[in-house]
Amino acid sequence: MIRILPKTRSDKLRIALVFCAFLVVAYFAHVQDYYYYFRYSPKEGDIIFQSLPHNDLVDAIEGITHSPYSHCGVVLRDKNGVWVVIEALGPVNETPLLGWIKRGRGGDFTVYRLDSKYSPLIPVFKEDLLSYMGHPYDFNYDMTNGQAVYCSDLVYLAFDKASGEKMGVLEKLGDLDWKPYEHFIQTEQGGLLPLDRVMITPASLARAQQLHELYRTGFH
Repeated sequence: MIRILPKTRSDKLRIALVFCAFLVVAYFAHVQDYYYYFRYSPKEGDIIFQSLPHNDLVDAIEGITHSPYSHCGVVLRDKNGVWVVIEALGPVNETPLLGWIKRGRGGDFTVYRLDSKYSPLIPVFKEDLLSYMGHPYDFNYDMTNGQAVYCSDLVYLAFDKASGEKMGVLEKLGDLDWKPYEHFIQTEQGGLLPLDRVMITPASLARAQQLHELYRTGFH
């Protein structure tokens, strides 16, 4: 027993040190997210962009558009005054702002704000955004679909309803860099290659004349 005790204590100490190291790594992995979160001063109507974790769809969106932006949403206050992002990622829903930031790759995000002349329209913009709550995600990226929407489509349609203006420039898939992703597109579209399909991409939305960049983390 005398010989075993030191070894047992050593094992326990080693386990404790490993656990502590894990906690430290986990803590500092999220410190940056909190830092970015508290540095940003939200305003309703802000358009927020991020890179989602890598998968085939995310890589295709970013590659086809030559942009790090694979997802976007609009910052709002919910009925309890909490900052959330309304987004189409699956059915249209609201996600707490901090959780939204932490979900992105590296916690990086960019915020664009509407020019001040649009401030009176923000309540209507918010109402039009919320009218899409629960609508399904549009995996075909077809803007003629009356019900399903995708992330930048949601923002585009709601702003159009609120202001009568188009936010960003509509583009055909065939005018983008689709060729390296031809097999993936055909797989997703049942063998079709819809090069004439018109869409609004997160990258195009970020270049909209109604917006100015407010806050950026990590992107270059």
